Amino acid sequence: MLASTIVPAMNADTPTTMTRAQARFASWMADVLVYIVVLNLFVEFADAIVIESFWISILTAILLKLLLDALVGVEHRVRGYFRARNGAVYKVLGFVSVFAILFLGKLLILEVVNVVFGDEVDLGNFIEIAALIVAMIVVRGAMQWIYERLGDSGPIQRPEWIESTELSRRGTRPRD
Repeated sequence: MLASTIVPAMNADTPTTMTRAQARFASWMADVLVYIVVLNLFVEFADAIVIESFWISILTAILLKLLLDALVGVEHRVRGYFRARNGAVYKVLGFVSVFAILFLGKLLILEVVNVVFGDEVDLGNFIEIAALIVAMIVVRGAMQWIYERLGDSGPIQRPEWIESTELSRRGTRPRD
């Protein structure tokens, strides 16, 4: 019964579909959980990064998710603007603009976290915040890669233990 609650797709005879809102929620939740883990690992192993409590690290992870999504959105728009233009000057300007956005974005993230959390959170200096953000992006990318590979593995098949549990609940024997 617990397995059917946790993994409803295993009990369905038809493929489970996901709405855009569900996909967005799942993506955000996964990202925030990854960010919480990465943040707390940095707190554990990097002396320059200090977060006063686990609750504050959760709030920090949510704020970082918001800020990184906004930063990536701006970076993609600027990159798209310059890619739509022809000429070497636009390519150079595009590269310089994206680099400036990414560089200054790290400083902006440091300042926003400082304003919001004050002394509760210290993400270190530029090097630490850059390493933290790169680690978050790499781990999130690895999780996305794993998720996509799992999707390529074919249709969902019900494990035998679910079959036998459901059959025993109904009072029937599993087929041999």
